[in-house]
Parts: sequence; structure tokens; C-alpha cells
Amino acid sequence: MPKQTVFRLPTRTSIDDLSSLEEDMPTVSKHEVLIKIRAVALNSRDIQVATDTYPMPCRDNIIPCSDGAGDVIEVGEGVRNIEKGDRVVINFDIAHLYGARQGDETCQGGYIDGVLAQYVVRPATSVVRVPSTARQSYSELASLVCTGVTAWNGLFGNVPLKPGQSVLVQGTGGVSISALVIAKAAGATTIVTSSSNEKLEKVKAKFHPDFCINYKEYPEWGSRARELLGGEGVDHVIEIGGPGTFEQSIEALAFGGMISVIGYLASSDPAKMPNVLLLALRKAAIVRGILTESVCMLQELVTFVDRTGVKLPVEKEFGFTRDEVLRAYKELESGGGFGKVCIRLD
Repeated sequence: MPKQTVFRLPTRTSIDDLSSLEEDMPTVSKHEVLIKIRAVALNSRDIQVATDTYPMPCRDNIIPCSDGAGDVIEVGEGVRNIEKGDRVVINFDIAHLYGARQGDETCQGGYIDGVLAQYVVRPATSVVRVPSTARQSYSELASLVCTGVTAWNGLFGNVPLKPGQSVLVQGTGGVSISALVIAKAAGATTIVTSSSNEKLEKVKAKFHPDFCINYKEYPEWGSRARELLGGEGVDHVIEIGGPGTFEQSIEALAFGGMISVIGYLASSDPAKMPNVLLLALRKAAIVRGILTESVCMLQELVTFVDRTGVKLPVEKEFGFTRDEVLRAYKELESGGGFGKVCIRLD
């Protein structure tokens, strides 16, 4: 039986627990495909899974990571929509084909084995074929799976963004920068917030947002966002901070605008929690929680990036040795960059 290299987390107490193992190559059944993984994109969830701080169910001895792109090298006899040689991306939840997600038991890299391996087998229905015209690298394609689709869901999953509307993204992490590049490609006016002028300058140079706000210089950054837009307010806010930033997000929002709640990173004093219901009522706001999305929505995003030529925000790439993978995890954990940290399998 041919062997392959995989990584597992035996105990999930630290990223340093990560083990490199030799295991049998997986084999396909009738409705599955065998994929040679070419790139893996990391998310903050991967740090949380590795350190047992993720708030959803996880298993020990898991193959980590949810975001993978690669080449199909074998197809089951019942597969019709995927062919050998196709480039593909694998959906975050392999059973989530359309509609609202129902649970976490089929999400890669947490409750079921993920993609930090040379080869994986997946149901053909859980993968999306990448058009031959797509110019994105494997790392860029892997970045679509979680952060890309999360951003797409926030902008188009409920009340779709329209050309000429405005989008505010918080910070310079993967979801925020993915939302920025997608929003710009869709014809929106864009605003980025950060506490670092250095990061804002880099984002300006590479991704060309219309406006930037340093929230340390403007603690009332919601009012500053409205001012930059001529007092009209923002149509879509990508909410990464959670309770610590929600009040300013509402302040920035236009009447009837949308807040997509994706993260919970900002610290907050429980005694000073804003009255979310009253704030939302005063702005007639839509406040919607986002938990990645379906194969159907991943297909929409793959089509969009192919036709627009959007370049996804890959910040750094690392190799597929244990030392390199740990470096990738620690780079993400440091929070020093912007965009995506990826692992390449050459």
C-alpha cells in the first residue's frame, strides 16, 4: 500500500503537539475523488483547534486545517461532475451543499480529518471544480474555502451588495482583506480600520481601499466612517471584533444597513456591554451571524474570482515539513501580517 505524509494533533494542547506521520494512501469509493493537496490556507480556527480553545466540538488526533486546494488524480466510477486532472477546492463542511449549515460534525479539521496531508479523499459533491481560465494560485484558491466564502456570505448571502454601495471591514486579517478585494471588484466604496498606520499603508499600497481609519487616532471611528461617506453611513459592515466593536459598527451603519457578525476578537467590559437590540432597532439594522457557507456559495465565489481575476490576499507561504508547518502556525498566531498564511505542497 503506497504511503503518504500527514500531520495530526494527538492531544490538542499546543501547536507544538503537531506530529508528522506516514500513513496509507486513502482510496476512493464510487462517489468520491482522490485529491493531491497542493496548498493549505490557515485560519485562526486552526490555532484554536490546536490549543483546545475552539468553541465547537473537536476530536483528538485530528488531521487539522479546513482549507485545501489541489488536483484530482482519481475519480470513483459514479462521479460525473469532476474529472481526473481538474483543479479543485474542497468545501469547509463536506456535507453542506446549500442552505443553512446544520452542525459541525462534517466540518474539516475539527470534528473530521482536515486537509494537512498529501492526499485526501472527499465526496465529489463536496468539491468545486476550478475553471481552466482561473489565474489564481493554489494558495489563493485554498484561501477561498473559509475566509473567502465567509466574506462572500457576508456581502452576498442575504441582502446582496450592489455596485456603488459601501463596505467597512475591521482589521487586516484574512476575512477582512478578502471582503475588501471582493467588495472592490463588485464596485463598492471600501473602508478599512486598523490600529496600525504601517498596516494601513501596506493595505493601501496593495489593495487600494477608498478610505482607511486608524481607530486609535479616531476612537469614535463609526462617526469618522460616516463623515468620510458624506454623512450617509456604511451599507455593509464586516464585524470582526464582536462586543468590543459593535457599538461603533452601528454608529458607522446607514439606516437599514447590514452587519455581518464574523468574529469576537476585541476585548470588552461586560459591565459596559452595549444594548445591541436597541442600537439595531434605532438603525433598522440587519445583524446576521456568519458561519462560512455551502458548496453552492463556494461555487459562486470560484466563478466570481475567475471572471473578475481577483487576486486573493496571500501574505506568506511555508513548506510541508513539520518545522515549516509550525512556522506557519506561529506566523498566524503572531498576528503581525495581513492576509492569509498558507502551506504549499510542491
